[in-house]
Amino acid sequence: MGTPAEEGGGGKILMLEKGCFDKVDFSMMVHPTPYNAIYSQYLAVQNVYVTFKGRAAHAAAFPWEGVNALDAAVLSYNAISMLRQQIKPTWRAHGIFTEGGIEPSIIPEKTQLHYYFRAPSLKELGEFKTKAENCFRAAAEATGCSVDIKWCGHGKDHQPYIDVLNNPVLGDLYRKHAESLGIQFLPRVIEASLPTASTDMGNVSHVVPSIHPLYSITTKAGNHTHEFTKATGDEIAQSPTLIAAKSMAMTAVDILCNPEMLEQMKNKHNEGNF
Repeated sequence: MGTPAEEGGGGKILMLEKGCFDKVDFSMMVHPTPYNAIYSQYLAVQNVYVTFKGRAAHAAAFPWEGVNALDAAVLSYNAISMLRQQIKPTWRAHGIFTEGGIEPSIIPEKTQLHYYFRAPSLKELGEFKTKAENCFRAAAEATGCSVDIKWCGHGKDHQPYIDVLNNPVLGDLYRKHAESLGIQFLPRVIEASLPTASTDMGNVSHVVPSIHPLYSITTKAGNHTHEFTKATGDEIAQSPTLIAAKSMAMTAVDILCNPEMLEQMKNKHNEGNF
């Protein structure tokens, strides 16, 4: 099945709500990266828009009459940056300024930040969000601004992307077939420490048995760079892409032709602890 708005629109969450996975036994997808991995860790993620409102004033003639919303945004940004010393190594925070004022001669009365917060589980993400909100509210208090914190999600329940549960029965079958086609993998413990991101495949994996392997397209460039974009269109990237597709197809054949293996896969999914 194709996924609309996979990168940030929560397409698979909408598909889950519409019943697209109701009669599905298992789900697999792959993604190109600079390395091969099956059990890399995907983080739960939620993004937030933080809007500060102050009061405009002439920055030279009457600055004391203004309430500087840009100061609140800068304080927040710095507070989140300082917070990184106390957060867990597996947590991630990254943000941008989407509004910063109109003119240098006007005290900014409205500013906005857009942040992503990531953690290995929904529980840890909730803890991280609380810490972040403390930073935003403290900055508003310090500058005399008001603050509106809007956490975003997908679907009718405004869900975040959640962590991926890679089913070990599916994963080991995929590894067997990929290796038979010449692919080499690192030990599972090292795979878990590789650079990571987030995906709406995580939401699917909590509903049906799933895997989300990564496959190398023989580039050292990281995802979301100009160099990686160029590498995806290179002829040398086509062979590993076909191997990943073949590995998924052979994994599906194994599961569908072996009722006992199908049952093992479902049992592992129901256990929930991989």
